[in-house]
Amino acid sequence: MHVHEPTHLPIEVPDPAAQDEVTVIPLKIEDWLTVIVMGLLALITFANVLVRYFTSQSFAWTEEFSVFLMIVLALVAGSASVARNRQIRIEYFADSGSQARQRALARFGAITVFLLFALVAVLSTRMVWDDIRYGETSPGIGVPQWWYTIWLPIMSVAIAGRALGLFIRRGRRA
Repeated sequence: MHVHEPTHLPIEVPDPAAQDEVTVIPLKIEDWLTVIVMGLLALITFANVLVRYFTSQSFAWTEEFSVFLMIVLALVAGSASVARNRQIRIEYFADSGSQARQRALARFGAITVFLLFALVAVLSTRMVWDDIRYGETSPGIGVPQWWYTIWLPIMSVAIAGRALGLFIRRGRRA
């Protein structure tokens, strides 16, 4: 019986210490928002665990607010990944071929992300307006629903802006 060792292609792991590209709006904004949101999630969850342990009760608002913060975290991470050109893509196609082909594919990807999130921003703004107009309240604690939904168009504009910036930066490369 002969045992073959598995053949693996080397996986390129991005160096977290690598220098980010220069952007008009600093990438530290997304980095700090990530730290703040993660800290809030940890504090809320820890406080809820302590309250449950000592009182057999829980804060009613923690689940609703935690879900909201996780959605914000996903949107902030999406903005950072687009700005750093680390969004999901098929690298076999994106990183192969001539430099002109790679640049064209990078620009195509960036402009499609821009168009998608510009559309999400427009449609979600209509949703926020409906939440305000009809006085919708959140199901858990009854606060105005737009407190939560307002962040989708804001973060969609941020992601679209990051994608547009990436599109422009990729167009300037030789």
